[in-house]
Amino acid sequence: VQLQASGGGLVQPGGSLRLSCVTSGFTLEHYAIGWFRQAPGKEREGVSCISSSDDDTYYADSVKGRFTISRDNAKNTVYLQMNSLKPEDTAVYYCGTDWPLSTHCIRGIVADYTYWGQGTQVTVSS
Repeated sequence: VQLQASGGGLVQPGGSLRLSCVTSGFTLEHYAIGWFRQAPGKEREGVSCISSSDDDTYYADSVKGRFTISRDNAKNTVYLQMNSLKPEDTAVYYCGTDWPLSTHCIRGIVADYTYWGQGTQVTVSS
């Protein structure tokens, strides 16, 4: 099981980024995938989760209305569209899964997945 996040970068406040999480080693369409982040000196924070059915999505209150999670099973990829970015969104972003246990986000927004990959740095600064 492998997950690889990408798409991070430096963006000004109010800007947008789209993160991608490419998965391998399992059939993505059957499992839930989540995003979490870790800022310097802070604990991991769950950001979002999408179940195997696309209409079952969850967001942390801190990103609700600004971030959108989606998936393209044919490309084995989950996306996190981040709009109206704020300096407090600065962190390393990771994607994770509880494969083979979770087809849905049964634990809601979490940051302690069984599998996660190398993260991608997002820096929001003017």
